[in-house]
Amino acid sequence: MAFSGAVAAGLAPDGGLFVPEALPDLSGKLAAWAGLGYPELCTQFLSHFATDIPADELGKLVATSYAVFDRPEIAPLLQLSADAHVLELFHGPTLAFKDIALQVLGNLYARQCAIRGETINVLGATSGDTGAAAIHGLMGRPGVAIFILYPDGRVSPLQERQMACTGAPNVHALAVSGSFDDAQAVLKQLFGDGAFRAGNRLSAVNSINIARILAQSVYYLHAWLRLSALERRTATFVVPTGNFGNVLAGWMLQKMGVPIHGFRVATNKNDILHRLFSTGEYRVGAVSPSLAPSMDIQVASNFERFLYYSLGRDPDRVRSVMEELASKGMYRFRDFDRDSFTSSRCEDVEIPGIIRQVHRAHGYVLDPHTACAFKDLGNGPSVILATASPAKFPDVIMGAIGIQATHPSLEALKARPLVRHKIVADAAPIRAFIESHAVT
Repeated sequence: MAFSGAVAAGLAPDGGLFVPEALPDLSGKLAAWAGLGYPELCTQFLSHFATDIPADELGKLVATSYAVFDRPEIAPLLQLSADAHVLELFHGPTLAFKDIALQVLGNLYARQCAIRGETINVLGATSGDTGAAAIHGLMGRPGVAIFILYPDGRVSPLQERQMACTGAPNVHALAVSGSFDDAQAVLKQLFGDGAFRAGNRLSAVNSINIARILAQSVYYLHAWLRLSALERRTATFVVPTGNFGNVLAGWMLQKMGVPIHGFRVATNKNDILHRLFSTGEYRVGAVSPSLAPSMDIQVASNFERFLYYSLGRDPDRVRSVMEELASKGMYRFRDFDRDSFTSSRCEDVEIPGIIRQVHRAHGYVLDPHTACAFKDLGNGPSVILATASPAKFPDVIMGAIGIQATHPSLEALKARPLVRHKIVADAAPIRAFIESHAVT
């Protein structure tokens, strides 16, 4: 299937995830790409996958996507100390790293609608930031409706307002009973209903959409190219993650010939990924609400792509592992290959102290997710991914350092009415809601 078709479908017909047929070797391109700005670098990178989109059209699409960011660097790389760099990924319209991919995805959807002359209904589940970024990439676009499922009461108030206060008639924020994993399970069930999916022209906006992962690979490449020669050989990228998509994007780039030294998976107390990389066992547990809500996940959907590459690109072996995970809720890997991953776990009680410590040492304010990445930093250079603006979590910041973290776009939301639809985490009522509000 061509790139645009995979983007429009989101999820493969058999319920699996799309992956590129082959990963390109980019090692010979790196020297020439070192001086490129972010949009130009993104265009060059995506051209290896989006081969069905003319080069000039792809370049304009990417440039339009990043014109809405408030920093010309898109993803500025700051140096806090001799060994610690921070890669700021929150300068898009919803102040979170998801904007970097979802602005591109929104324009890809718009292009698809225009070319095919068809409408599209976009469905996503979110633990906080994905929903807002997806909505802001698609709100008001003709021929598109977007339905975002999020766990009721388990996202921050400002995250919810970014989803439910847009005023756009094509946006539907669905507050689902239960956890993010419950919402994600319903999403996969709906996509597994072929007739419903085709009849409503559904597409997935989660990081299960391959365009999301590929667009996120670019900020690793952009940052790596800006490190010194020594740092390029030795730096570890430290990534706050729950759904595994963020760090998978960097790991896939490494498999394309970019010699990144390693990755640290930074989890909060919902530590399924830390347990995996510590013990070789993937065991699903209960989700506990935390101060870092976007990481409150136990079923990491992008783990399936990691399996594919780790198991010799054998879809039958992947299917077998996924079936065992579904039936038993766990899988123990024999001779588990951690590759270049390490991991850490951060408790809620530690987060305010880390925020205080970094602010005291460097005058820098972390959001609670990025704070988790500062836990157990090792020796040697690190690039810590700052995944959200601290302004999205003002209560945590005020409690930690006594500073009122604000942003004008968030303050404006407080005066707008909250338009959300409370619904149980069950496929039948959500299916009915989508059918009654879908664009046709």
